[in-house]
Amino acid sequence: MTTEPSKAPPLYPKTHLLAASGIAALLSLALLVFPSSDVEAKRTSLSLDLESPVEQLTQDQDASDAQQATNAPVESPFAQIESAPEETQQAAQEPPAAAPAKNPLHREVVVAKGDTLSTLFEKAGLPAATVNEVLASDKQAKQFTQLKRGQKLEFEMTPDGQLNNLHSSISDLESITLTKGAKGFAFNRITAKPVMRSAYVHGVINSSLSQSAARAGLSHSMTMDMASVFGYDIDFAQDIRQGDEFDVIYEQKVANGKVVGTGAILSARFTNRGKTYTAVRYTNKQGNTSYYTADGNSMRKAFIRTPVDFARISSRFSMGRKHPILNKIRAHKGVDYAAPRGTPIKAAGDGKVLLAGRRGGYGNTVIIQHGNTYRTLYGHMQGFAKGVKTGGTVKQGQVIGYIGTTGLSTGPHLHYEFQVNGVHVDPLGQKLPMADPIAKAERARFLQQSQPLMARMDQERSTLLASAKR
Repeated sequence: MTTEPSKAPPLYPKTHLLAASGIAALLSLALLVFPSSDVEAKRTSLSLDLESPVEQLTQDQDASDAQQATNAPVESPFAQIESAPEETQQAAQEPPAAAPAKNPLHREVVVAKGDTLSTLFEKAGLPAATVNEVLASDKQAKQFTQLKRGQKLEFEMTPDGQLNNLHSSISDLESITLTKGAKGFAFNRITAKPVMRSAYVHGVINSSLSQSAARAGLSHSMTMDMASVFGYDIDFAQDIRQGDEFDVIYEQKVANGKVVGTGAILSARFTNRGKTYTAVRYTNKQGNTSYYTADGNSMRKAFIRTPVDFARISSRFSMGRKHPILNKIRAHKGVDYAAPRGTPIKAAGDGKVLLAGRRGGYGNTVIIQHGNTYRTLYGHMQGFAKGVKTGGTVKQGQVIGYIGTTGLSTGPHLHYEFQVNGVHVDPLGQKLPMADPIAKAERARFLQQSQPLMARMDQERSTLLASAKR
């Protein structure tokens, strides 16, 4: 039995097939771009049916978690194919609005290297004759010739291109102005008065006090002030340890919303080797200012612990030390503080200068008598501070000279001696006499100022620790 071959499908020209494919593609694209509500609903339903309920719940949860993590709405899966709203399309077609035009009568010029007032006026479009007119109108106008690189000059012009006003800030607090009047240009200096506010910092010492204080936000001068406040109890040359902490409330000077300087330390706390010291600044009714502990005892003692800030102890008090130059056993009746040449040396206490001059192996030396009991000596100085002379008087903390290497010395350092009734004692081990505490009549007033400051330090510290644990 013979089987007839199946009938082949009719063949169409290739061009017809390509045309049909193109039409089908266009129809599909049209459905995607302009879907009817029925088509959109079916497409969404179909996509859900293709996934198991567990998979869909997992995707929904993932999308929800991502939205919470980023705090941003989860994008629709059809966002890329949904047509944009009419308003958005129109906005996209419209050109962006033009930026507001600058004031043509206001011009700013910044001083560059080599600039003079004439070149700056030329950059602002003013003739050289205007410079002469400005300088001749007011003697103080010459202050505009004292230019600094980066300084900005602001010119206000008249509609006919003449100078009407010239302004420049010379610091955060001062500015100078020239204003055109009937009789020429009038000069004016404006000084802003800063507002004082208090600020708080906390620091932990990891390496050195200066580096840790800088990281905490204290300036170098404020760090030196803190060292002076606690300098009666803490030897910053040898006592500082890793892990020591400090809290400081201090004055900030603010002008136009910008910090332009610092004032005094209002209160501070320093924990050194497990022991905590407190200090509060107080001005009594007579106008005298000093620092006291939180309970009213004076921070000030008759002598500061070290006469050189942040120096390194290179040799201690010893009765059997071998002299580095003489090469023989010779008592070292003081403490040597090594520091860079030129480092300031401070008087340990108030007193009378018995000597400010050369003294044998000590080189340039200052000897101070403090009352009838105490005497201090400072040797190997590079030179003496202005006004320090034999027979004069000095105040505690006053700079009396500078680190050097005069006399029998192997390098720049201070040799410091401390005598009690003519007997040399170890300055590092000597118990220092205290100054007077807060007077009874002032105690209530002092506590009214000190207690809020100490409470604020506690509160700020607690807030800082709580935020660090989050």
